[in-house]
Formats: sequence, C-alpha cells, structure tokens
Amino acid sequence: MANIIEELYYGNIYPQELNSELTSELKKKLNKLADKEDMLTERLTGSDKDMFLDYARTYTEFSSISNADSFITGFRLGAKFIYDTFLGNAKG
Repeated sequence: MANIIEELYYGNIYPQELNSELTSELKKKLNKLADKEDMLTERLTGSDKDMFLDYARTYTEFSSISNADSFITGFRLGAKFIYDTFLGNAKG
C-alpha cells in the first residue's frame, strides 16, 4: 500500500469528498438559502434578475475559492504541528 502522500499525488484521495455528508443543520440552512433564491428569482425581472443571478454565481465562486484557501491554511497548520511534534525541539 502506498503512503498517503503518494495516494494524494496519484489522485486516489479526494479531500473535498472526505466530509461530503452535510449535517442536519447545514442541510436546513442550504434548503433555506435555496428557497430564498427561488423566491427572489421569481419576483425579480429583467436586469434586476440578471444582476441577482450574477451576484449569486459570483458569491458561489468566491465561496469556493475561500473554502480552498481555508483548507490549504488548515493543511499547512497541521503540517507545522507534525513537524514540531517529530522534529522541533527534540528533547525527548
């Protein structure tokens, strides 16, 4: 069996799928958000509707980039903990 770094390199690990189950609280919030978006798109017309849909798409893109940045930051912090645990200040 390859080590975890090799598994990640060869695409056998998909970090974004490791926590793919939404909690009931997140499901409720997501459903509420979808309902609000549906209500707004039904009420809006013309350029207002286009502007809102563009806003929603832009926010989704921002959220995706922000989530990736948070993942990377957390991964780096975890690596620093591991480094410090095994190599930093080896006093026994």
